[in-house]
Amino acid sequence: MSLVGKKAPLFSANAVVNGNDIVENFSLEQFIGNKHVVFFFYPLDFTFVCPTEIIAFQDKLAEFEKRGVAVVGCSVDSEFSHWAWLNTERKNGGIKGVKFPLVADLSKTIAMNYGVLAGDYEYNENNEAVFTGNPVAYRGLFLIDKEGLVRHSLINDLPLGRNVDEAIRMVDALKHNEEFGEVCPANWNEGDKAMDATAEGVASYLSDK
Repeated sequence: MSLVGKKAPLFSANAVVNGNDIVENFSLEQFIGNKHVVFFFYPLDFTFVCPTEIIAFQDKLAEFEKRGVAVVGCSVDSEFSHWAWLNTERKNGGIKGVKFPLVADLSKTIAMNYGVLAGDYEYNENNEAVFTGNPVAYRGLFLIDKEGLVRHSLINDLPLGRNVDEAIRMVDALKHNEEFGEVCPANWNEGDKAMDATAEGVASYLSDK
């Protein structure tokens, strides 16, 4: 079930922040009322597509920050795995230099609550819990507004890397709507014409195309 339009599930978990500091009880609640949040999941540390995405987010981190947006990553690895990966040189497959928080979801409950866990627990005939599927998170991304509501979500299968520029575009669209009340049509980018959510607004927009 989609979380769009609903409160983002809150959590308290260990995380690595600033690339080197392990903190306890990290929560998205700290951003409510202050910042929008791009909260994204990736499958595992020390893998292949994942570092390309994480480094891409880091490369555009200033673009998010100037828009008042916090970027937070999460996987089912421990905070110690995150720390080791964050302190491994990129030439050796690491992500050294990444500064935004990486949340540890070793219990997989955060991924389950966001609907991105690529499998589930079931009970067999011996009443034993058995995990079916892949015990990692899909590449989920959630844009959360200052009220804690999910306004946009995207979930990719494991082989499919995301477009960070598209995440920025969605931030721009949301902030434009919040500021001006206009809706953003297909392929809209910051600076493009938006439109009123009325029949007249649509007609005016389309007449200029």
